[in-house]
Amino acid sequence: MIESRNVSKFFSIVNDDRTADGITAVLSVSLAIDDGKIVSLLGPSGCGKSTFLEILGGLQAPTEGSVFIDGVQVLEPLPSTRKEMEAYSRRHKLLSPFANSMFANSPKHDIAMIFQDYAVFPWMTVLQNVMFTLKLRGVPRREREGKALVYLGKVGLTDSLRKYPLQLSGGMRQRLALARALSVEPRIILMDEPFAAADILTRERLQDDLLRLWSEIGITIVMVTHDPEEALYLSDEIVVFSPNPGSIRNRFTVNAQRPRHRNDPELRELKSRINALFRYDAIHENDYSI
Repeated sequence: MIESRNVSKFFSIVNDDRTADGITAVLSVSLAIDDGKIVSLLGPSGCGKSTFLEILGGLQAPTEGSVFIDGVQVLEPLPSTRKEMEAYSRRHKLLSPFANSMFANSPKHDIAMIFQDYAVFPWMTVLQNVMFTLKLRGVPRREREGKALVYLGKVGLTDSLRKYPLQLSGGMRQRLALARALSVEPRIILMDEPFAAADILTRERLQDDLLRLWSEIGITIVMVTHDPEEALYLSDEIVVFSPNPGSIRNRFTVNAQRPRHRNDPELRELKSRINALFRYDAIHENDYSI
């Protein structure tokens, strides 16, 4: 289980006149995600979804609150006051700053992350991209190619092994990113608007590919999206974020049976409710500011 407890994230800003200011991107988000589920974080741009996703994955430390996976803390909150800094130093006084950064405050969980911009290496072939990812995870050399071929086959890229990313379509590059993530056999995949750049037909094919692989492997997926239709088609649960600062606005359980049809009346009814929330928030956006 993934569990966030009162997670907040504050960013300090120095204005042009050198005065200090700041933005609260995420405010007191508590959320529990069961194993094997697909959960979408849904909301307009700038509502803290991606920041919260990176906190779940240990790419950012929260300013306040904690994230736990199976009861083990992912990252400690960053010390923000002198008192917190002193307490932090006492806990890790036997560690150098470098050692502490590696051991005391580093992700401890088997998580893969997929970004909107694919994050593949343009100077490596399709096969080399996946093999390099396996190398970074410590997979023995003799096992890398075989495992890479298995997962490239799962995403339909067996005929493109020697191609470079620039020779692939956008949808194929996203399949490559998915193969890289799956190849390390994580328990959790975090996805930040992975299909947003694709055209509608490619996006629907990628969504179907993701569901097929999820049903085969049984991993937990947490995905950021701004598209209600995508969230409804893929998810077991949708968490709607409010803007300025990002906090949980509402949660919807999607009980429609799988495989789903995109025009399912139940999905349409939920979409109508979600769109009504978005319209309300757009009108009353200043009411959420702090």
